[in-house]
Amino acid sequence: MTIHPCGLHRIAYDRASQKGARSNWVRARRSEIEYAARLRKVARHVGDIVKAFDPNDFAQSALIETALIKYSEVIDHWSSAAGARMVTEVAAREKRQWEQVSAQVGRGIRQQIETAPIGKVTRDAMAEQVKLIKSLPIEAAERVHKLAIEGLSGGNRASEVAAEIMKTGEVTKSRANTIARTEVGRVSTEFTKARSEHLGSTEFIWRTAGDSDVRPSHKALNGKSFKWSDPPECDPGHHALPGAIWNCRCYAEPVLPDLD
Repeated sequence: MTIHPCGLHRIAYDRASQKGARSNWVRARRSEIEYAARLRKVARHVGDIVKAFDPNDFAQSALIETALIKYSEVIDHWSSAAGARMVTEVAAREKRQWEQVSAQVGRGIRQQIETAPIGKVTRDAMAEQVKLIKSLPIEAAERVHKLAIEGLSGGNRASEVAAEIMKTGEVTKSRANTIARTEVGRVSTEFTKARSEHLGSTEFIWRTAGDSDVRPSHKALNGKSFKWSDPPECDPGHHALPGAIWNCRCYAEPVLPDLD
């Protein structure tokens, strides 16, 4: 553990060693993989719905749209369960990290960790997952509608439009993967923020995954301190906490008050 210039402890969770850093990333990656696999089931069914109709008959686009909207309603309960499972898994992993922090600090903070106000974070995260999961077939329906209009207007070749309609399942699959990758990181960051602020933290250190896939704008933020309440501009026109913006694998390293 090192001391921040402001006299505050910089706690790096289980990243005190390269081995610890590696294990932390693997666990986060597993949550993302499992969540993405669940969401891709929705994408596959979206694809099945679209393929059940004749893409060359643009008059059937209304039937496809109706079927997709109906599907978004049917999966309401499933979406709640899938979202709750991901949020619960991420919360448990994040809590284990904090239990390791309590050992590093040298003073029992387990009770404070237990009493952190994460209830609202949990409820908000679960509600957001339901919204995002159900948006998959809804966005697919909107895509089919737009393409059908193009086909009927004659603005593009009918065969090309039909081919694009048939790709709706693959487009939805890509969207599902993006949601999983983004939400696992964002939810984890929200839990970290809630517990950090409960312990008196007002700032964090931006940390990246440390590989060649890190986007340049995020690499420039690595190692710098920011206020929880005032996240930096990590992408042009977008301010966000680490891991809380699309496809971001960065994480926040809390700067905690002296708890010794």
